[in-house]
Amino acid sequence: MPDPKAVNSMFGRIAKRYDLANRVLSGGIDIYWRFRLVQAVRRQAPADILDLATGSGDVAFALHRHLPQAKRIVGMDFCAPMLDEARAKQAAAGTYPRAEFALGDALDLPLADASFDAVTISFGVRNTADRARCLAEMRRVLRPGGRLYILEFSQPWAWVQPFYQLHLRYVAPWAAGLLTGDRGAYVYLGDSINSFPARPALSAEIRAAGFSQVEARAMTMGVVALHIARR
Repeated sequence: MPDPKAVNSMFGRIAKRYDLANRVLSGGIDIYWRFRLVQAVRRQAPADILDLATGSGDVAFALHRHLPQAKRIVGMDFCAPMLDEARAKQAAAGTYPRAEFALGDALDLPLADASFDAVTISFGVRNTADRARCLAEMRRVLRPGGRLYILEFSQPWAWVQPFYQLHLRYVAPWAAGLLTGDRGAYVYLGDSINSFPARPALSAEIRAAGFSQVEARAMTMGVVALHIARR
C-alpha cells in the first residue's frame, strides 16, 4: 500500500500543475469521467455531499454546478497545497457558495457518524494506505440509504493492455516530467494503477466493508470505472 507521507509530499509538489497534467495526460477525457460521476450523483439528488480526495476541487465544483438542490458540498483532502489550489479557484470564480474545503484524512475522517447522503472519491482510493479502513470510514459518515461513488482507474480490456502499459510506463512519466518537473510522481501513478484491483475485486472489497447494491461501470475500454454502492 502507498506510504501516506510520500503521497502527501508528492501531491504537494505537483499541486500547481496538477490540473494541467490531468488534461494533457488524459487527452481531456478526465472531464467526461467526472461528468459521468456527477450525473450518477445527480440521479440520487442528495442534500449533503462529501467529496473525498477533492484535490483542486474539480469534482466539488462540478457537483455544485449540476446539483442545485444540494445544501452542502464538503471537499476534503489530506494535502494542504491541493486544498490551497481549490480555494484559489473558488475565490477566482467568485461563486460556489455551498462548497467548503477542509483538511482531513480519509482513514480518520474528522466528521460525525451518518452526516452525509453521498460520498464521492475520484482517483483517491488507490492512494490510501488502507483501503478497508477508508471504505469503513466512508460508510460510517454516510446516512442509512446513502450512496458511495468511487471513480478510479481500473484494469482495461486485454487487447488494450499493451498500448496502455506503453502510455503508463513511458509516455505519461515523460510528458508529466515536462509539465510538472516531477517525473517520479507519474512513475508512481503507473505503478499504483497496475497494482490496483480490477472491478470484480474492488466490488468484493466494497461489499466486505458492509455496502450493498454494488455496481461497477467501466469507461474508456475499462481504463476507468465508476463503482456505486448503498449503505
